[in-house]
Amino acid sequence: QVQLVESGGGSVQSGGSLRLSCVASGLLFSRNCMGWFRQAPGKERDWVATIDNLAQTSYGDSVKGRFTISRDNAKNTLYLEMNSLKLEDTAMYYCAAHAFCSTRVGYWGQGTQVTVSS
Repeated sequence: QVQLVESGGGSVQSGGSLRLSCVASGLLFSRNCMGWFRQAPGKERDWVATIDNLAQTSYGDSVKGRFTISRDNAKNTLYLEMNSLKLEDTAMYYCAAHAFCSTRVGYWGQGTQVTVSS
């Protein structure tokens, strides 16, 4: 079955950096659109970034210029490099796989917590 396993979350001070990873199995990783979403306590899950099978990327306005999504198809791994972290970036971050970026998410990871403190 499909598994998406995130790692790399943790606690960091405002202005710091973290890199999240998501290892995928059970799917043709290189053909999938992959993305990151996040959910803060009491809020809805929000889209963060997407990378398609041609490595074209898209970002939410709140993270544009600070976060970078990338993929290593040889390792079936998705990354999210997060720089200049802000308090409002605190959330559970989820890896997601779509058949196409325009379609609904087909699979979710279990999430990894990112906490930014002042």
